[in-house]
Amino acid sequence: MELRHLRYFAEVADTRHFGRAAERLHMAQPALSQSIRQLEAELGTPLFARTTRQVRLTPAGEFFQLEVARILESVEAATRGVRRIAAGRQGLVRIAFTGSAAHTELPRMARTVKRALPGMGLEIHADLLTPAQVDGLHDGTLDLGVLRPPMAGDGLASRTLSTEPLVLAVAEDHALAQQPSIAMGDLRTERFVLFSGPDSAVNDAILRGAREVDFVPIREHEAAGISVLLPLVAADLGVALVPASVRAAPLAGVVFREVTDAPTVDLALVWRADETNPAVLAVLDALADDGTDHPGSPATTPEPDEVVR
Repeated sequence: MELRHLRYFAEVADTRHFGRAAERLHMAQPALSQSIRQLEAELGTPLFARTTRQVRLTPAGEFFQLEVARILESVEAATRGVRRIAAGRQGLVRIAFTGSAAHTELPRMARTVKRALPGMGLEIHADLLTPAQVDGLHDGTLDLGVLRPPMAGDGLASRTLSTEPLVLAVAEDHALAQQPSIAMGDLRTERFVLFSGPDSAVNDAILRGAREVDFVPIREHEAAGISVLLPLVAADLGVALVPASVRAAPLAGVVFREVTDAPTVDLALVWRADETNPAVLAVLDALADDGTDHPGSPATTPEPDEVVR
C-alpha cells in the first residue's frame, strides 16, 4: 500500500464520483479505478459500492475514510514540521546567560524569539559564568551564550550587546554606603567578594581598575554567581564590584553606588562560528532584526543610591 493510493481513495470518497476525482487528481479515470481496485484487493474487501448511477462507501469504506483522513493529516503535519525545522522556524535552541544578563537580556530576547519564531523552543541556562558557557559552546551542549568577553579558545563568533560600568555593592550599614562620592582608590583597604574561577571577565576588569590606582584587591570570599555574591555582601562579608545591570535584581540590605572611575565590561551574544543548525541561525537573525544586539549601548541602571529594605 502506497501513500498515493490513500490519497486516491480519499478523493473518490470525498467526491463519490470516479470521473470528478480523476479530474482533481489530474489523472485518467481508468488508472484511478485500477488503483482503487488494487487497494481493495490488498485490503481484502470492497471500499465502494458501485452502480451505474452512484458510488457510495461500504461500511468498511466509511471506517477507512476516517482512518485515511487521520493518516494524511499526520503526514501533512510531519511535512510542515520538517519544512519549518529546515527553514529554522521550529526547533530547540539552548541559550545561557551570565549573572545579571538573565534579568536584563533574557526577557527581551525571549519575547523577540516568541514573536518572530512562535514554534521555537528555548532551553534557558541562567547564572552561568563565561568559562562554563565557552565550554558548553565548544562541546555542543549550548547553542548561544550571553557572556562577558573575552572568551578563551577559537571557533566562536560574537556580537556586542552592551558596555556597562561596574558599580559598588555594599551592605546598607557599611560606611561607604553613606559616602557622597566613591572612587576606585577608596576601595584600597576593603575586603572583596570576587567571582570564583580563573577566567572571570568581571574579576579581570576589577584587577585592571585597581592596578590603575596602584592597589591589589583583598580577596575575602569567592562566589560562583550573583545569586551567592550579593548575599555575602548583604552579610557585610566584603564589598563587590558588579556590572551595573545587577541592579535589575536587587537584594534586601545591599546598596549599589556608582564609582567615578570604575572600569567597564562588555556583554556579548556568542555562538559557534561554523554553526549550521537552521534553528540557531534563525534565532540569531531574529535577534539582529529586532535590534536586540546594540553595540556600545549603555545599560539602563537605577539611581546610584538605590537600596532595598
